[in-house]
Amino acid sequence: MIEVKNLCVDLGEFVLKDVTLNIEEGEYFIILGPTGAGKTVLLESIAGLYPIKSGEIWLRGKEVTRVEPEKRRISIVYQDYVLFPHLSVKDNIVFGLRMNNATTKELEDRLNWAAKLLGISNLLHRRPDTLSGGEKQKVALARAIAIQPELLLVDEPLSALDPETRESVQQELRQLHRALGITILHVTHDFEEAIALGSRIAVIGEGRLMQVGTPEEIFRHPNSEFVARFAMTRNIFHGQAEKRPNGDTVFTIDGAEFVIAGDSEGSYHASIRPEDILISSEPVRSSARNCLPGIITRITDKGSTLYITVSIPPDLSCLVTRHSFEEMGLVEGKKVFLTFKASSIHLFD
Repeated sequence: MIEVKNLCVDLGEFVLKDVTLNIEEGEYFIILGPTGAGKTVLLESIAGLYPIKSGEIWLRGKEVTRVEPEKRRISIVYQDYVLFPHLSVKDNIVFGLRMNNATTKELEDRLNWAAKLLGISNLLHRRPDTLSGGEKQKVALARAIAIQPELLLVDEPLSALDPETRESVQQELRQLHRALGITILHVTHDFEEAIALGSRIAVIGEGRLMQVGTPEEIFRHPNSEFVARFAMTRNIFHGQAEKRPNGDTVFTIDGAEFVIAGDSEGSYHASIRPEDILISSEPVRSSARNCLPGIITRITDKGSTLYITVSIPPDLSCLVTRHSFEEMGLVEGKKVFLTFKASSIHLFD
């Protein structure tokens, strides 16, 4: 559907370097990365809004690298909606159709179709300044799909919304994708949003693609410290892997030894997700190969969940529910035991 080949965009103060992507027809694809990573530059380059220094962009087998934006059949939705304040919701939605010289019947049919699909038929007479953030985002989406694009680009569509509205619009995006079967390229810095919506994720940092994979691959098997940290792995270490005579492979960090899966040897980074670590007041009898004592050194309250930092050493962060936290009476200075499987430790160069 979309092929980006060795794309380079030089904006002077920022350079997008050698980006290569292949996005399938009908895929919900996420571009994930921190602020300033180059996410929006990549999105707008695909839309034709930036001159390309080198590389190619292909859409459905046709090269569009230097095709004018209006001829690419691509719609883009921004986080700040970019609605025309002097126009009604109806006129905002049909604006692109009018620019394309659609007939009166086409205007009415597409307007009613898009408004019904997004549940905003009752808002058509309103002006943008009378709408909530969620309603504005739905209008922006309706305007984008009204022209029936081949590709829908959405740039941080949920970041300006409150948590409840964000969840509602996220559901709308999911339903829109199912209903239309359209290819969506969605830019975000929110990892949970990426996991909830994306069939695949490309992590970008400092103008370069760091890793492309399924949410599970990015979440469980980061290929670098950058990706591991951005995926909120929290526990990232450098140490030595060694095969022992008894058949175990052991990873040593600050003198502590963890049994790991596989037979890797040598110097590696390792990551352990906080939710994969069980914290208990007494040693746990289980098939998990690692059970180590430690002292709680920090408690970070996140509301319904808490991050508990335990010094073995090294320091390991684990995730607990508020119910478990209160039930175990966890406090700083308390001795606890951390238990996790050998397969919970992921190695990367």
